[in-house]
Amino acid sequence: MRKILPIVSIAMLMLASCAKTPTKRIVEVDYRGQWVDSVYAQMSLKEKVGQLFMVSAYSNRNDGHTDSIQKLINDYQIGGLIFFQGGPIRQANQTNTYQALSKVPMFIGVDGEWGLNMRLDSTARYPYNMTLGAITNNKILEKIGHQIGEDCNRMGIHINFAPVVDINTNSKNPVIGVRSYGEDKYNVAKKAWAFTKGMEGTGVIGSAKHFPGHGDTDTDSHKTLPTVGFTEKRIDSVELYPYKELFSKGVGGVMVAHLNVPSLEPQAGLPSSLSYKIVTELLKEQLGFKGLIFTDALNMKGAADYGQPGDIDLAAFKAGNDVLLFSEDAPKAITKIVEAYNAKEVSEERLAHSVKKILAAKFDTGLNNFQPIETKNLITDLNGEVNANLYAEAIRNAITVIKNDNQMMPLKTNKNEKIAFVKLGEGPSEAFLKALKSRAEVTEISNTFAKTMLEDLKMYDKVIIGYHRKNSRLTYALSDADKKLIESIAKDHQTLLTVFASQYSLKETHLDNLEGILISYENSEIANTVSAEIIFGEVEAKGTLPASISATYPVHTGLVNPL
Repeated sequence: MRKILPIVSIAMLMLASCAKTPTKRIVEVDYRGQWVDSVYAQMSLKEKVGQLFMVSAYSNRNDGHTDSIQKLINDYQIGGLIFFQGGPIRQANQTNTYQALSKVPMFIGVDGEWGLNMRLDSTARYPYNMTLGAITNNKILEKIGHQIGEDCNRMGIHINFAPVVDINTNSKNPVIGVRSYGEDKYNVAKKAWAFTKGMEGTGVIGSAKHFPGHGDTDTDSHKTLPTVGFTEKRIDSVELYPYKELFSKGVGGVMVAHLNVPSLEPQAGLPSSLSYKIVTELLKEQLGFKGLIFTDALNMKGAADYGQPGDIDLAAFKAGNDVLLFSEDAPKAITKIVEAYNAKEVSEERLAHSVKKILAAKFDTGLNNFQPIETKNLITDLNGEVNANLYAEAIRNAITVIKNDNQMMPLKTNKNEKIAFVKLGEGPSEAFLKALKSRAEVTEISNTFAKTMLEDLKMYDKVIIGYHRKNSRLTYALSDADKKLIESIAKDHQTLLTVFASQYSLKETHLDNLEGILISYENSEIANTVSAEIIFGEVEAKGTLPASISATYPVHTGLVNPL
């Protein structure tokens, strides 16, 4: 029978206990470190090396592709997948299948610079970075980043390889262009951090790219090894500026480009992604970056032409990268790194450094407690009203008026004046013309022969020219024929030009005789509608140029046309 102590005795014992027992300091349990160390200890050497690899995956390919991914998971326990083309339901189902096979849940990554739509059909897209670079209210970028993060979470995606922080100071850059926020390093840094803050606030890891700076190149690293010929001082001052800003604020990842940078790497032709001087000495030691370091895709010619599959991956790891993306031959590469480890070329400390960093990041994204993706209502969830509203808000704040001579805008309707519309470019213009006609009597002049068109336009007082590009991502200049026609029309009429394409499309056009110029950046329906609203004074133009057209129209040019 249990004895019950008298109440007085209990009280005395409690007092004595309180008097003798010192106050204990609460020790926080490092659950993250415990999980990382536990998982690492249970891995074989091959499995540890497997964690370094994120291989390409597609949800629009045949069973042979999915079988090959499953074999990689079963045989090598790879660390992650980076998904490219496909659809949300297919990708979600594949992700669930692949994750179920993996001993350690895998990172799922995507290139979603302007949202999931960059890679997945049936998903919402946002404006290109160059369009966002025209916006003066950075809170809008933070909201877009947040929603892209939410969309990634809904898709079971843990890493979005964004933002691009390359400073596009070369208008002929064939690979960056509108993927950049512009040519002003301060604007690029502010925009990139606003986006990153919003996205990483949802738990999704961002990755600033393409280190040390791909913005002033005239060749494409997918096809060759571009050269960045600037001095170390210039690179530190300009190209590295946004990286330093994002590093100081805590961006989770960085992607290293395949570039030839002689001022930073003396070995001729050695890609930056394989350079110990650039990855370890500059990025890790000098700049003090502590987050995940990703290579750009190792199948790109900028890296792949340097050596054999496997050898390139080993060189990239020795240079200091943590995660090796899109290996040409992951099994061969894993074998090469294992052999290097056994030969003491790669130390246990070096391997543990990257693998434990990867595992810690997996813990931070909740992969220690993986939950399968729910596919019910997935398409609806990824295409909500919030997505459409954010796109529209961004476009409304980006469209830029760079010229408004004689107060041509707001355009005033006068019964005695006749207005013509001329459509240039290969893209659709129906939404713009409809928006114009709903506000004034506007006649489309669509003669294919320039001489006849100029004759037809003689009876009109004002002309609105719409240049509509089918692919707004392309940055090439207008054709000689279009430039000549614009210049001819502007000589004899009050002319307003609206460009539904990059501002770079005007870089070689004579613009002096035009009364009004709008840069609308993209040829979406909302951009067409808002442009008409601005022309007729229903809303203000709020944007400024993210990059220069010419000395007359430099970066940050932008007029608020009076209502």
